[in-house]
Amino acid sequence: MNPAVPPPLPAFARFLGYAGLLPQAAVLAGLVLGGPDIRFTALSVGFAYAALIFSFLGGVWWGLAAAAQGPVPRWVWAVAVLPSLLALATAWPWATGQAWPGPSLVSLGVLIMASAIVDLRLRSLGMTPQGWLSLRLPLSIGLGALTLVAGLI
Repeated sequence: MNPAVPPPLPAFARFLGYAGLLPQAAVLAGLVLGGPDIRFTALSVGFAYAALIFSFLGGVWWGLAAAAQGPVPRWVWAVAVLPSLLALATAWPWATGQAWPGPSLVSLGVLIMASAIVDLRLRSLGMTPQGWLSLRLPLSIGLGALTLVAGLI
């Protein structure tokens, strides 16, 4: 095996990746089907999950940079710490005129969808495994959209 060409992602990794959309789908189900007494809890869980996964994604980018065979552009290291910091920043109930965590979910949803741009750049640098984008793009768009919708409900 050529060490310069990362191996493809195993099928089990794909399964687990898509299973990672289920908690946010459950949050949406709770918001739509549940009563007003669970609304704040569902939104809070949705925020916590989105912030956790977004932070995890930064850790994945850090791991890709650390495992790179050649020089890594400085921006990759910097962007790898941004998800955690941005997730924390969205936790503050900014003066939006709306109750927390709705605006924070909207912000996180947009940020998670935008994270696909980093994945595209990492692939262009040859830093991702084979099939990375075929998993990351649907997961970023899927989780981002679920989070955005939860924040808008």
